[in-house]
Amino acid sequence: MIKPESIEDMETFLALSYLLETESSDRYEELADNMQAHHDPEIAHLFRKLSHYGEQHASEIMEHADGLVLPAVASWEFEWQNPEGPETTPFEAIGFHMTADEVLHIALANEKRGRDFYAHIAEKSPTESIRKLAAEFSAEETEHVQLLEQWIADIAHKISARPEDLDPPNIPE
Repeated sequence: MIKPESIEDMETFLALSYLLETESSDRYEELADNMQAHHDPEIAHLFRKLSHYGEQHASEIMEHADGLVLPAVASWEFEWQNPEGPETTPFEAIGFHMTADEVLHIALANEKRGRDFYAHIAEKSPTESIRKLAAEFSAEETEHVQLLEQWIADIAHKISARPEDLDPPNIPE
């Protein structure tokens, strides 16, 4: 099991960071599809933006990895706080009855966990170059936290009611 304080080589750090960002991007895209299917294009658009940011981070990570051979690392090989990566929304948190406010608060929690993950590595890694790069990644995640806090403030004036279930379950008695 790989722990943040045991990351000593840049290749492992970049492989884990790439994994974190691509999983996060994929899940944000799934959330966007969910919100689009349930007629909330504004929130779907916000999630597509977050997915795009994850893709950009993944590309940036690959630029840092230029000339390096990254190990094949599976998500379950790392000691995350949860079963999935820090920025990955758990499937059980996703539902079509979600309000815009609920969705944005889930995304905010994801970005805070991502920020804290990188900050922890920046503090604990025994390798200075990893600490420095992790601090940069943490700062980028802080920008996402601030962006989401602004989006939440922007929608606070809107009614965030749970959509009516037009096809509720039919349980025969």
